[in-house]
Amino acid sequence: MKGIDFMQKPVIVLVQPQLAENVGMAARAMMNCGLEEMRLVAPRENHTGEKAVAASSGAEKILFEAGVFATTREAVADLGLVYATTARRRNMVKVVETAEAAAGEMAQKSREGIRCGILFGPERTGLHNDDVGIADKVIEIPLNPAHCSLNLSQAVLLVGYEWYKTQIEVPAVQLVTNGGQVADKEKVLHFFDFLGEKLAGCKIFQDEEKRPRMLLNLHNMFLRREITEPELNTLYGIFNYLSGKKE
Repeated sequence: MKGIDFMQKPVIVLVQPQLAENVGMAARAMMNCGLEEMRLVAPRENHTGEKAVAASSGAEKILFEAGVFATTREAVADLGLVYATTARRRNMVKVVETAEAAAGEMAQKSREGIRCGILFGPERTGLHNDDVGIADKVIEIPLNPAHCSLNLSQAVLLVGYEWYKTQIEVPAVQLVTNGGQVADKEKVLHFFDFLGEKLAGCKIFQDEEKRPRMLLNLHNMFLRREITEPELNTLYGIFNYLSGKKE
């Protein structure tokens, strides 16, 4: 996120939000995703009050710097590209995009110097048709058709996160060893030898026909993952204890 200019980040516009807590949680979601500018259209409750600040969980800066407007038209007047979020299809001719597709487009437009904004409607009703009509495009989040209703902050987080992913390098899958070194093959194979010795007296391992397959299965169980030296030491201790040595 370093080097991302304030003016390149999408503006979050909450249209007639009803509860101060929801505005606070929306601010928290914004900060999670590196978004900074909130605009409010005719909020019903005080967005800088105790309830909102507590719900923001450290994101009160966004609340105190939020702009307040009387109408949606005024709130988006300086924006070049505006999206409306809605779960319902309207009788309008509009381009409908997923949050992921819209995020990529906003990232590109922002680099071109075009300011973007995203409209979110009241918790109970969602955006009115007049608000959707002001928007250039619609963002639709594919969810369970039987229940696609989202809390205001959830909607902000989902859309904001898709934008955030366009600004970062998503880390690859990694093994967190917490300081333990991954055991090399020699140590792992030595453990297999040790295990074979411990199981030699087990009745099922005395079956000459079955023993190779069972040992191979044990090998595969351990080799499917990168085992660390501390983990091997733990296994040594367990098998020594079970064999009665308690070393």
